[in-house]
Amino acid sequence: MRKIILRVNRKFIAMFLVLSISLLLLLGILIYKRVLVINQPSESKYPVRGVDVSNYQGKIDWDKLADQNIDFAFIKATEGSKYKDKQFHANWEGVSRTKLIFGAYHFFSFDSSGITQAENYMASVPLTHGMLPPVVDIEFYGDKEKHMPDKGETVKELTLLLDKLYEHYGVKPIIYATLKSYNIYIKGKFTEYPLWIRNVYYNPQLDLSGKWTFWQYTDKAILEGYKGSERYIDMNVYAGKIEELKGLCIRME
Repeated sequence: MRKIILRVNRKFIAMFLVLSISLLLLLGILIYKRVLVINQPSESKYPVRGVDVSNYQGKIDWDKLADQNIDFAFIKATEGSKYKDKQFHANWEGVSRTKLIFGAYHFFSFDSSGITQAENYMASVPLTHGMLPPVVDIEFYGDKEKHMPDKGETVKELTLLLDKLYEHYGVKPIIYATLKSYNIYIKGKFTEYPLWIRNVYYNPQLDLSGKWTFWQYTDKAILEGYKGSERYIDMNVYAGKIEELKGLCIRME
């Protein structure tokens, strides 16, 4: 009888372990695929929220978008040395008529000179009183993650780009990065620049040697006021109070 009970117990324990592992794997897949969202920053801790947009959101009704518990917006302006976002000027004019604090970002190209990338951005984004600092978005695209660009060359061109933007706009640009691009190209090198970090799974603070200024916590938000090829919109939080965010803005005499 005792042997029978032991066999039954072993079978029960084995079934329990298999079921538990299967449920954990399923949970992990759902979180990874973002079917199950657990990454929701506390509104009491991070009350200052905003979006970032590009032509993928199509034509934006900025009055409607601004009326949905957001305080700031970053708009894609340029990419590399030649590309200009086709919705930038309409978005820039639209957001400037709202209460939102706003700025523009540039998508960094690993295949292009930092100087000509800066010139592309400066030719597109007017120096505007009250705008947020320029943003340089450095992340992998195409096969760049598989065939990783040289670290030294990337840091060199990124430095040229950042210096040129600083010279023109008078403020340190913000660096946007994924955790991987941050660890490879940014960590320990650009500590004087505000950091905008992407992590759609959990608060990135534990992964950083320094503090973040902005955190993109999801690219799967759905708001009203836009209709483009992309149904989702990126959501972000600022690490301080609204008065501190306004303190980052460019002031012109």
